[in-house]
Amino acid sequence: MELFPIRGRGASHNPPNRFERLSVQPDHPGDPDNPGPRTEFYRDTSRSIIACNESPDVGFDTTLNPYRGCEHGCSYCYARPYHEYLGFSAGLDFETKILVKEDAPELLRAELSTRRWQPQPILLSGVTDPYQPIERRLRLTRRCLEVLAEFRNPVAITTKNHLVTRDLDLLAELAGHGAAAVALSITTLDERLHRVMEPRTSAPARRLDAIARLREGGVPTAVTIAPVIPGLTDHELPRIVAAAAEAGVTSAGYIMLRLPYGVAPLFERWLEDHFPDRKEKVLNRIREVRGGRLYDSRFELRGRGAGPYARQVARLFQVSWRKAGLSGAMPPLSAAAFRRPEPGGQLRLPV
Repeated sequence: MELFPIRGRGASHNPPNRFERLSVQPDHPGDPDNPGPRTEFYRDTSRSIIACNESPDVGFDTTLNPYRGCEHGCSYCYARPYHEYLGFSAGLDFETKILVKEDAPELLRAELSTRRWQPQPILLSGVTDPYQPIERRLRLTRRCLEVLAEFRNPVAITTKNHLVTRDLDLLAELAGHGAAAVALSITTLDERLHRVMEPRTSAPARRLDAIARLREGGVPTAVTIAPVIPGLTDHELPRIVAAAAEAGVTSAGYIMLRLPYGVAPLFERWLEDHFPDRKEKVLNRIREVRGGRLYDSRFELRGRGAGPYARQVARLFQVSWRKAGLSGAMPPLSAAAFRRPEPGGQLRLPV
């Protein structure tokens, strides 16, 4: 079956789900003139909203995800395999079949109200982007932030979307209590590469503008260069760090490309579609930092890679970080101002 790139999508097909015995293939696969599938939204009936994290790589013990699947459609997204647990494909399904947790704000309020909840930072969202396009209409992330602001529970956000600036009022309110921070993820400053690699995300210039707006509003802001793609985007590290520093970030970090499970063949297909002349170079560089494989799942190593080339990338980042004059890490988030409403609606500070 011949596959073609689909405009506005990171994947060009739906590979079989690794947990399912049967898969469906279309009689007439896509062609260059095919606009591809439309995005569909489904109710997610989860009865809890705060998830506990045990990975030492994430840096947060709790996460909150209003959406499952992501219309941003980033070709490399490590979260794609999560869709297979829902019976979907990690390919086009991941970016066209979005599960929406309509009750997320109410569930969050209920969980923060219980005496079992120990005030602590929550990462929003940790898996898929909380500011993907549908958020403009559904406003689930904003309503969750309204709850977090009411309780003054600390929150950290990571996103690729300028839409985060819409909620500057709530973020600034929380930041006044040392309870908010935002990381803008930037992979490339190359507009052409951005359009085919992260088709429904904000343009790089818009993300830099978001950094500037957040900093002007008093919200601690960082840039995460994620992912660094060996042989494709690694040379951009100095430019991205410098541009983010000029926009006003407090700190910077990077994450090496991760290709778990079905993401690897999807990314290989994407390279063939868009950069066939660089495909083997990129894949060989990935193997070089992953011990001869396309993925190494070991904690600590999966975010940085290993070997001489990985160390070269790390040195390049460190030099760029120092040259940009960045002072250090983001300030720690504080739960000192946490408060919990009484049943009658009045707020009570923790004892």
